[in-house]
This record gives sequence, C-alpha cells and structure tokens, in this order.
Amino acid sequence: MPHTKSAKKRLRQNLKRRARNRAVKSALKTQIRKVREAIQAGDLAKAEAEFRLAAKKADQAAAKRIIHPNKAARIKSRLAAKIRTLKGKSAPTAAAS
Repeated sequence: MPHTKSAKKRLRQNLKRRARNRAVKSALKTQIRKVREAIQAGDLAKAEAEFRLAAKKADQAAAKRIIHPNKAARIKSRLAAKIRTLKGKSAPTAAAS
C-alpha cells in the first residue's frame, strides 16, 4: 500500500481509470459479439446497424488510447469483411426469388 499522500492519490486515480477502461473495453467486446451474432443469424440489416455502433465504439476507445488505433482499424476491417461476405451470399438468393 502507498505511504505518501501523492502515491495514495495516484492509486485512487489508477483504480478509477482502470474501471473506466475496463467498462469501455467490455462494451466494445459486447458490441462486436452482437455484430458476429447478427452475421451468424444471417440478418444483414441488423448486422450493419450493429456494425455502425461497433465501429463508433472502437473509434472512441482508440481516441482515448484505451485500445491501439491499429486494433480499432483491424476490428472494423474484419467485421466489414464478414458483412461483405454475408452480402455476397444474400444477394444472389434475393435476386433469384
């Protein structure tokens, strides 16, 4: 445990920041899971709506440096690619029917 006044304050600040950072990361992971579940279910409209939210959360986390900006870009890129493949699969069936 810290002894000096400044070290005690630093500990309090670190605990608050850690809690805030964990909440942001958890919300981002939850949003990513929602996108993946929508893709798995084949719901293109829901997947795109959830993707917009996930991209926003990833950008916000990267702006706050909670995650690395490259990680945010990688998350968005991978989810967008999965949505594109879903579009490719659903487009021919929609045109055929």
